[in-house]
Amino acid sequence: MAKNIELKTPQDVWDALLAGNQRYASDQAEHPHSDIARRDALRTGQAPRVAIFSCGDSRVPAELVFDMGFGDAFIIRNAGHIVDNSVLASVQFAVDDLECDLLVVMGHQSCGAVKATSGFLKDDSTIPAGFQRTIVERVALAAIASQAEGKDTTDDFERRNTVETVKQLMARIPHLADKVEAGELGIAGIRYLLDDGTVEPLVLHGVQ
Repeated sequence: MAKNIELKTPQDVWDALLAGNQRYASDQAEHPHSDIARRDALRTGQAPRVAIFSCGDSRVPAELVFDMGFGDAFIIRNAGHIVDNSVLASVQFAVDDLECDLLVVMGHQSCGAVKATSGFLKDDSTIPAGFQRTIVERVALAAIASQAEGKDTTDDFERRNTVETVKQLMARIPHLADKVEAGELGIAGIRYLLDDGTVEPLVLHGVQ
């Protein structure tokens, strides 16, 4: 997904991302931009078209999931894709300084953070101690909102956690919505499926 004349709009970048995922899921990945020449060409700077905020789970490597290589995506990761100040700063850098055309929030199937939260809400299990407690507390807000709508499965919680992350980013970085309205940015909340390698779109702004 090199920055070139063929990718002019957020929709172009979104379409290219989905095409890469289809190649990956069908075991036809091309592994672009992964050679020494590409690595060498990036020594003077980067110009990724997409920023991806995802869970830190080792089973969800965004570059592989979307069949991308060096310099194609600006990646932000933490457990449960929890929004904090460092994430907000990173997203703002990607959108404002790197001028990424697409922002993706990627949750995933079998998320450990969501599983721990579900266990607490349903089975009265103990909330983790230490810093991990923050993750469960944050994800619990999304899970409780899902339950209020009668959606009470772990899959439902994963979907709602991703949707809420998108909402938080747009609320806490207000000009993201302005960029979407101006056609300068697309935002997508998706869920990666470990079962078959595909992605499930959950919420889309500025792309379809």
